[in-house]
Amino acid sequence: MIEFTHAIVRAPGATFSQGLSTAGLGPPDLALASAQHAAYCDALRACGLELTMLDAQPGFPDAPFVEDTAVPAERVTIVTRPGAATRRGEVDSIRDCLRGLRGDLAEIRAPGTVDGGDVCQAGSHFFVGVSARTNADGAAQFCEIVRAAGYTASTIDIRGSAKLLHLKSGIAYLGDGRLLAVRELPRTAELAHLEIVEVDPRESYAANCVRVNSRVLVAAGYPRTADTLAALGYSPLLLDTSEFRKLDGGLSCLSLRF
Repeated sequence: MIEFTHAIVRAPGATFSQGLSTAGLGPPDLALASAQHAAYCDALRACGLELTMLDAQPGFPDAPFVEDTAVPAERVTIVTRPGAATRRGEVDSIRDCLRGLRGDLAEIRAPGTVDGGDVCQAGSHFFVGVSARTNADGAAQFCEIVRAAGYTASTIDIRGSAKLLHLKSGIAYLGDGRLLAVRELPRTAELAHLEIVEVDPRESYAANCVRVNSRVLVAAGYPRTADTLAALGYSPLLLDTSEFRKLDGGLSCLSLRF
């Protein structure tokens, strides 16, 4: 399992409540979202990570979901091209930040689109979701880039899974050859060698958890998932993400970890 040492985060700005959403849960409360984000940052530090804190971007309400703008892996760092046109301006500051921290970058080019939330790294393999935000061209570009860096890659088409905005809305790699996944995730041949731990259908949102070194960050309020992870020997760290869920966001969305 990757040992993370660093994360890039961005706190919600004044226009956060205007972000994109399909959740139908009402607008988020900025003060509560800011407090939840601060707790998330504290959790990353407790896991041993040094944080780069980027300024809020009021012109881009979805900017706290930094995961969608880049994929930093051990051998290559890829700047994405988000599927929502209103989010593409978020990429510039992320690119500048990553160039200072990581050096040379690869980039997804038009007409391809990739949201980082559609990319799940499982050891030396990348699963790339083809979704409403990541198109086939972007997925193909991503796979070509990581294969050139010595990884393997495959795509999973989730466009027929209405509950999955992104691939990582329904999947998390826990290490140890094990995936946490929702029932709606298409079971492709490339998944066959992995142990799949199915999330209770009543707690599908909790599938978006994050293994960070010795801990697994898990959304609070989903006790069956937390208990399942604990029974498997993991150490869950529960965090409230209620306000980010209102904008379709989860725990993985809020940082770039490397």
